[in-house]
Amino acid sequence: MKKLLLLLGIPFVLLVIFVMMAVGSYNGLIGKSQAVDAQWAQVENVYQRRADLVPNLVATVSGAADFEKSTLMEVTNARAKVGQMQLPAGAPTDAAQLAKFEAAQAQLGSSLSRLLVTVERYPQITATASFRDLQAQLEGTENRIAVERGKFNTVVQGYNVAIKRIPAVFIAGALGYETRTYFTAKPGAEEPPQIDFGN
Repeated sequence: MKKLLLLLGIPFVLLVIFVMMAVGSYNGLIGKSQAVDAQWAQVENVYQRRADLVPNLVATVSGAADFEKSTLMEVTNARAKVGQMQLPAGAPTDAAQLAKFEAAQAQLGSSLSRLLVTVERYPQITATASFRDLQAQLEGTENRIAVERGKFNTVVQGYNVAIKRIPAVFIAGALGYETRTYFTAKPGAEEPPQIDFGN
């Protein structure tokens, strides 16, 4: 009788251990997935901060009657394109979606950079305190975007590693946990910028 109980007990103990490992892995995956979504929300938060600053910057700059209206229109259109970009809830899992989102954000960043360079030719604009404050806020926001994107990539790395480790790899595939996409540099970003002083 003791041998029968021992023979039945060993598989039961192994089953309990397996179930506990599966539950632990599942709970870990939930935590990592939520961390990715939370960090993505923070990335969106700083992008939204930049988008919210744009109308104030455009209003400040457009007060100069002789300022290039095409530059202002470019910034306004880029901001509108960013506003139309709709991603599903949570961090994007599709690399194409993330690339499209990042392209719209890059276009807004590029047009803002051109606006700030153009504004430097108008001393009456750069002399105003409101413009200087907005410019400082935009510069700070661009730094925040870079920091939050870096944090997002770190959290995504932790998540991607977790879903590929044993025993989670067996549970992750069965429950639909897929690898998440990283933010990546624009093509050509590894090349140093060419500086021309017109000599």
